[in-house]
Amino acid sequence: MLSFDSKYRVCYGDTDRMGIMYYGNYPRLYEIGRTDMIREIWKSYRAVEDSGIILPVRSLNAVYHKPALYDEVLTVRTIIKEIPKVKFRMFSEIYNENDELINEGEVVLGFIDASTGKPRRAPEEFVEILHKTNLFLQL
Repeated sequence: MLSFDSKYRVCYGDTDRMGIMYYGNYPRLYEIGRTDMIREIWKSYRAVEDSGIILPVRSLNAVYHKPALYDEVLTVRTIIKEIPKVKFRMFSEIYNENDELINEGEVVLGFIDASTGKPRRAPEEFVEILHKTNLFLQL
């Protein structure tokens, strides 16, 4: 298992009149965490796309435990639990400033060849990086 933390401050535009973050903004936080993690361990999403690979979302699931509040600094924890093949399953946990779990999400992406629009295997370079973390069992 590999995890990576990003920070995000809830801005006024994220919230409703009561200062509570709108539920539809949580998937955007999953994306922020996901792109931060991939940039940190491999390369930027732009570089991935420039290499001819796109990663569209196939499915998304969210569980809301507590609200995020205006001006609160959240920790977005992004987790990879398994080496991806064609599907790339990522998990998100969002914590408030009191370190309380307020939201959990699961996003499944697909590795797609940009020129053909067809599924493809995860790039070997990326799989090797995940193996080198020594946090995954060798497959």
